[in-house]
Amino acid sequence: MKYAKITGWGKCIPPVTLTNDDLSQIMDTNDEWITTRTGIKERRISHQSTAELASVAALNALACAGITDASDIDLVLLATCTPTTLVANTASQVQQNIGATGAAACDVNAACSGFLYALQNATAQIQAGMIKKAVVIGAERMTWYVNWQRRDSAVLFGDGAGAVVLEASDDKSGLLGTKTGCDSEDREILHIRNFGTDIDKYQAVGPSDILFEGREIFKRAVKGMTTAVDDVLNQVDCNISDIDILIPHQANLRIIQAIQSKVNLPDEAVMVNINKYGNTSAATIPIALCEAVEDGLIKANSRIISAAFGAGLTWAASFIQWGERTTPIHPASHSLSECNQPGLDLIKDAVAHCQ
Repeated sequence: MKYAKITGWGKCIPPVTLTNDDLSQIMDTNDEWITTRTGIKERRISHQSTAELASVAALNALACAGITDASDIDLVLLATCTPTTLVANTASQVQQNIGATGAAACDVNAACSGFLYALQNATAQIQAGMIKKAVVIGAERMTWYVNWQRRDSAVLFGDGAGAVVLEASDDKSGLLGTKTGCDSEDREILHIRNFGTDIDKYQAVGPSDILFEGREIFKRAVKGMTTAVDDVLNQVDCNISDIDILIPHQANLRIIQAIQSKVNLPDEAVMVNINKYGNTSAATIPIALCEAVEDGLIKANSRIISAAFGAGLTWAASFIQWGERTTPIHPASHSLSECNQPGLDLIKDAVAHCQ
């Protein structure tokens, strides 16, 4: 059986920052209130589409892998719940942007668990001998959904993208264990209203809005992710003490700390960057993965556990054995176009529409 080795990684961080102090100018909140409840200090706001975010992350991952001709790619999988377009799928726009002209292209929507779902899918196709190279991306423009008058949800989300390149290899590395699932019975506790064909398009409707029951999400996220982590560790016959780093979905610092406590890992073995980016849904794990490599937290042969929980209610966990190479062949050189407009100004029009 071939392995699906991770040979490249890249991210796209929008240039525009929206701080907690910025938010205090448009809603009844402050930095202390947000930080103590979520761990978030700031988030990024994209002035470009999800397709553009995903394309930049993918191009950086390809450069990292040393792939100069994207037509060698067999598959482009884009994990997102904020697609630029539904028909045609957004992955097809990414395929066009990066020049992967011969690749199949598909969107995967499992919300915050989407990247791990997509990674499982691409890995399985490589192991089955169906394809040899794939780009797997998590990209979101979550702020497009946000109702900036709802303090409970508006402070949580940000935009961004991360990507990896997978290649068939005899080296025992890449995704070696995985568990995905969905508890659909309670799917209504986290959803987007006024979106999709469920609404009556002939009637006036309000703006799309992120609605959730925070206490229930907290309990289910902690239980779902820790259970999935235990399942994956059993699959690969490892103990938690064998793990070098945990990369959890970055939804809320309290959730991350609760999971850390349950699996009993020290602070230095848990990747946390929610303070900088907020919750970027399917993009949180690939962005955190890239930064963990950049910060030296992931080294050659590192053993990585990743876990996520999202709308659906979906959940996932993965065991990744890192390969020998930890530095890119070519450093990241692709980025979004500069935006001189402050983050607060970018959302003022959205606030006016919500009134």
